[in-house]
Amino acid sequence: MSIVAQDHVFLSALQPKTSVSTYAVPSEIQLGGNGATLSDEMTRGKRVQQQVAMRLAEKSSTLPRQNEHGGSSTMKYQTFNPGFSSKSYVYTGSRPVMVSGSPVYTGSRPGMVSGSPVYTGSRPVMVSGSPVYTGSRPVMVSGSPVYTASRPVMTGSRPVMVSGSPVYTEDNADMQVLGAAYIQHECYNNSDSKNQVRQYKAIPELVRLFNSENQVVARYATGSMRNVIYENMDNKMSLIEEGGIPQLINALKENDDELRKNITGILWNLSSKDNLKEKLAKETLAELTEMILIPLSGSGDSEVIQQSPSEVDIFYNATGCLRNLSSVNEKTRRQMRETNGLVDALVGYIQASVQDGKVEEKGVENSLCVLRNLSYQLYSEIPPSAQLRLEGPTRGQETSRSEAIGCFTPQSKKVKDRKNQDMATFTEVARVPKGLEWLWHPQVVGLYNSVLQGCENNSTTREAAAGALQNITAGDKRWAEVLSHVALEQERMLPVMLDKLRTNNDLELRSLTGFLRNLSRHAKDKNAMATKVVNNLVTELPADGQQKEPSSDVVVNICGTLNNLVTSSSIAARDIAFFDGLQKLVAIKNSHDSSPGKLKASKAAATVLCNMFQYKKLHKDYKQVRNTPGER
Repeated sequence: MSIVAQDHVFLSALQPKTSVSTYAVPSEIQLGGNGATLSDEMTRGKRVQQQVAMRLAEKSSTLPRQNEHGGSSTMKYQTFNPGFSSKSYVYTGSRPVMVSGSPVYTGSRPGMVSGSPVYTGSRPVMVSGSPVYTGSRPVMVSGSPVYTASRPVMTGSRPVMVSGSPVYTEDNADMQVLGAAYIQHECYNNSDSKNQVRQYKAIPELVRLFNSENQVVARYATGSMRNVIYENMDNKMSLIEEGGIPQLINALKENDDELRKNITGILWNLSSKDNLKEKLAKETLAELTEMILIPLSGSGDSEVIQQSPSEVDIFYNATGCLRNLSSVNEKTRRQMRETNGLVDALVGYIQASVQDGKVEEKGVENSLCVLRNLSYQLYSEIPPSAQLRLEGPTRGQETSRSEAIGCFTPQSKKVKDRKNQDMATFTEVARVPKGLEWLWHPQVVGLYNSVLQGCENNSTTREAAAGALQNITAGDKRWAEVLSHVALEQERMLPVMLDKLRTNNDLELRSLTGFLRNLSRHAKDKNAMATKVVNNLVTELPADGQQKEPSSDVVVNICGTLNNLVTSSSIAARDIAFFDGLQKLVAIKNSHDSSPGKLKASKAAATVLCNMFQYKKLHKDYKQVRNTPGER
């Protein structure tokens, strides 16, 4: 019997901790020099201009920003908890399940996770495995906000009111910097100021300054815009309507790290909204890949990753944006897969990071989450020509090729050995993968395996790697079975997966058990697999259906794995009873609330019990257990 897991589930996108810098006007206390308040507005204005002049002289100096996770950055990343936004399909059994961000396979089909698809059952599951960049907060200087009194601030030649202050737009770099910095501070945690910026037409003025000939002005303008659009959908739309995206992409051509950090931060911010993702993908994918991803991943002219601290942030922001974009829909996933150099850059960056022992870095996490999402529903979304190659010859072709070779029949050992040899050479794929072929190439299984073994601290990275493996081994397609055999026989991943089951992270456990569920479905020797995994899986089962941990999705995956083994192996049924699995399965089946998740787990446990009961020779062993499979 098969277990069908459905229902709509929402997964969360873990958010990054990052360090970004921006410019800010000092507080009144700092300007006063002695802690006194400056009452003279003219004196105050002059001192502000003096400070700006000093800042301009520094040119490259920046002030730290604080994000919501603490530290010294003001960039704010929204953390999605179960019940978040960014929707994506997630398959937890044989039907799709909605998950914030990316597909995740929970069975033997693809599934999205945290921005990337992951298979946790027999169909795809979407999971928002990528941090969603929702914007940034303005920088506080020495803990005190900058001016709130009414005074003129210059950004051009027309007056704009912000929090009661006229902002003039004249073509003076000093005044433009001052105006942009003031707006940035006024919009710190102040939604009214953000609305006033839009109402008084300051957004088009800031957009005009993105490509200012003075790079310091451009830095301040983009830094200000990050705060203006943070958690403000109207301002995001206004930025786009004023042609902000093309201006940002054009400014990205400047070889200025601070400017690029601000621009990629804005793009990551915008990508957190589902209704903007398609437009962003259409207008930014090629440029982000060419100007940021390829050069900073080591896949360009230099094969070695040598990122400065600023470049680390830039790459992190860019991949965070891609992580969100990859979770939106099939059209965008196809576009990303076919973007020249995108998949190669991500794979190359992960490979180099593994070799350098830097697999824990956040850029690796984002890159893996993108690959996981791009693996969602992979075999149904790749080009038809690739599908034909991976599916191998049709039944008619197989029949025509099944004629006797010499004196050997089609079923003879020599013919079968030749077929196995063809399987080992993988004639369906190139020896050296390129582009989207990386997503299903046997070599990528080894890469994900290396990540799982080398990553000790970042559970999101491990979850993404397991989720990607879950996606590419999910479903009924022939190539999903081939890659399952690669994982089991060539990469010998079973001990690795069992070791990782010790995690306390439920999201990671869901991906791991989903991948195991796929492997159990495609394993050639289910008796051998049963002797290795049953004890570990039974240990992970809750004592009854009332426990909150592990989650119902994990319980369904474990029961699905056990059921795949039991239907073909009496050893699996014997070991479940021997390791006290009967009591747990009966308790999960009988003791539960009426929530959809618990009902799915109950049905999954009942299915395993029913199939175990088919082995009559084991009934004597079952009777030694107080609650037997026959009880209803």
